[in-house]
Amino acid sequence: MRHQVKGYRLNRSMGHRTSMRKTMIKQLFEHEKIQTTLAKAKSIQPDAEKLITLARNAQKGDDILKMNARRQVAASLGNNSNEIVKKLFDDIAPRFTTRKGGYTRLLKLGPRLGDNAEMVLLELVSE
Repeated sequence: MRHQVKGYRLNRSMGHRTSMRKTMIKQLFEHEKIQTTLAKAKSIQPDAEKLITLARNAQKGDDILKMNARRQVAASLGNNSNEIVKKLFDDIAPRFTTRKGGYTRLLKLGPRLGDNAEMVLLELVSE
């Protein structure tokens, strides 16, 4: 039984999973869509939506709340993420001010030729 066990292990070590998650979320925010396997997309989708919600809620706050939110996002995305954080707060989050959730969508593309893994397109919803 999997009581109180959440997340996807993806046959990787914890460090590899963490770095892969950060990289894929950065790529999602940079390109606004990525093509990946279904399991990887389902593993990063909640984290990406939480970061968008954090950025969206910081739009309404004062300067201290905005700075703290930027620092939280930068800490969760890791080093060299300044451009991504700036794009998230200045470009992506204002698009979703009226939306309560569901900022990303999964579009199934079919199986991959090499290993028959289910491929999906994870993209940001356009209003």
